Amino acid sequence: MMSGNYTSIDNQKVAGSVPSVPDPGHITVKFADSSLETFPPSEAQGKISGASRPPRDADDTFSKPVSGSDEPQQSGWFRTFTVAAYKPYFDVDTSDVLERIKDSLFPFRGTFNEKTSSHPDLYGPFWICTTLIFVAASIGTFVTYVAHKLKNKEWDYDINLVTWSAGLFYGYVTIVPLALYVILKYFSAPSGLVQLFCLYGYSLFVFIPALCLSVVPLEIFRWVVAGVAGFMSATFVALNLRAHIKSAGERWFFIVAGIFLLQLALSVVLKLYLFTVTV
Repeated sequence: MMSGNYTSIDNQKVAGSVPSVPDPGHITVKFADSSLETFPPSEAQGKISGASRPPRDADDTFSKPVSGSDEPQQSGWFRTFTVAAYKPYFDVDTSDVLERIKDSLFPFRGTFNEKTSSHPDLYGPFWICTTLIFVAASIGTFVTYVAHKLKNKEWDYDINLVTWSAGLFYGYVTIVPLALYVILKYFSAPSGLVQLFCLYGYSLFVFIPALCLSVVPLEIFRWVVAGVAGFMSATFVALNLRAHIKSAGERWFFIVAGIFLLQLALSVVLKLYLFTVTV
């Protein structure tokens, strides 16, 4: 049908045309109730139900809580090189350290190993050695300074006193227990390595007051102080190890005697190098 310049199509099927869609009328869309104040929703449905959790193949190494430690757990020899492996040996109260220091000043009791066998520590030995280094360097410097000034001679500070003291005390308290540990294991009388570190560390405490007394400018007095300190330290170590080393057989006496003499030798070295003042 033509009307002027317009053409109307009345319900005719023409090639390429799209049939009209009938009007379905008014449609009501219903949405599920949800609270926008809470995210994620407590009862999510469908595919988004796991959106708040990582995928199953995700690496949760850093999000996984570790029980009893803030650091990842290690096993085998790797644990030896972690801080967590040594934490128990520094977990000690001040009262415990003071009690163990007091035991070291009464060497004839011989009960130190029994008291510390269940909980040996490295805190006390570390600070005893560190204090010894500081005291040896400061007292040695002070004594030599006074001796030079009394004779009106020029005095120069000896930095080697600090390094020598550090090497002596740290080296002694590390190498000697290690060597003794190997010897006792060879003679089938093994002892705990940390227990030996603890024993030798506390055995050096008596040299702290001995070094302080070395300021007295009397050579005979310094020899007496060094001798008494060495005897107390050697007796403390020997008596505490005697009961255990007896299980090594007939050679136990020679082992104990060697421990005693080595500790005396340490006091002689201290006397010759730290207790002696040359001007």
